[in-house]
Amino acid sequence: MSGRFLRLACTAAVAAQAVLVPAPVHAAPSAPGPERPVAELLTDLQQRYRQVEQATETYNATQERLERQRTEVDRLDDELARSRLSLHTSKAAAGRLARQQYQSATGLSPYLRLLLARDPQHALDEGHVIGQLARERAETVGRLAGDEKKHAELTRRARTALDARLALAARQKQQRDEVRARLSDVERMLAALTPAQLTAVTGLERTGEADAQRRLTTSGALGTSTPPPSQAGDRAVRYAVEQLGKPYQWGTAGPLSYDCSGLTQQAWDHAGTPIPRTSQEQWAHLPHIPLAELRPGDLVVYFPKATHVALYLGDGKVVQAPRPGARVKISPIAANPILGAVRPDPAAGSLARYTPPKLPPAAAQGPDEGYSPAPNL
Repeated sequence: MSGRFLRLACTAAVAAQAVLVPAPVHAAPSAPGPERPVAELLTDLQQRYRQVEQATETYNATQERLERQRTEVDRLDDELARSRLSLHTSKAAAGRLARQQYQSATGLSPYLRLLLARDPQHALDEGHVIGQLARERAETVGRLAGDEKKHAELTRRARTALDARLALAARQKQQRDEVRARLSDVERMLAALTPAQLTAVTGLERTGEADAQRRLTTSGALGTSTPPPSQAGDRAVRYAVEQLGKPYQWGTAGPLSYDCSGLTQQAWDHAGTPIPRTSQEQWAHLPHIPLAELRPGDLVVYFPKATHVALYLGDGKVVQAPRPGARVKISPIAANPILGAVRPDPAAGSLARYTPPKLPPAAAQGPDEGYSPAPNL
């Protein structure tokens, strides 16, 4: 989600840091003013965008859990409906059994009926039938008891699942409101900056980004060459490139707009390899790889809490949905502090031949800075 403002606290603060060292946590930002140093303004913007980023990925994770819980509630509702039908059938069978017992009630025991019978063999055969009926009646009673127990358990589970769904929905609303509030905080700060301050902040940000990219490429951390992608990685890259120019919008995963992890998830989903929805889950559940082994299609994860992610294109570049106000674009891999990289298809080999997708001339153009209001979710 985050763009260039999120990469550096300021050039002076990070000049001595290696590119992979996360930016430090700062105190609560203060209001902008004409006398404040540009580096301090940039620090505040970075912190606020990072807070938006974390809130957005938390919202996305809750949305995923809510969808799974909705599926579970629907499944239990279907199972409960079948249980009601089975219980109704068992109760009807038990009712017939009770009526039959009442209609055939007698004061004579089976032993006396055998002694008084005119045809003892017939009585014995009748007793066999009676025994069979008794067993069937016992099975009916047992089935009724089992159905009642299962129905009660399913009712309890369905109620618990529904309560969990309602709790997740309430949490999602709270998190949505938090994202909106943090975005409004950024909007107010940007609106208070003078044109000169905005120009200075942008210049400082771009200088720091260029320095970080140069340090990374000259350090050898990216290796000496980029291997070709896997077949699925190639499809993921081409899908992501097709999304260039589409707007960033928090909480979305296409097809008209994306947030950072929505773009990477959809790219790999279209490649036939489903991956988790959020950047934190992608970092936690996908196999980690060294930066020197990056190939196109791999995911580059940023910030200490894995709150931003981009898709590697090769040649030290990524395609990403940067942050509110920006569009899906090509960026230097070091546009944000790198946490590490993951590979969605570690068992797949690289293609023997690979021709990278052709990028439009404006793919890397356009500022990352900017702001657009939160959508009405």
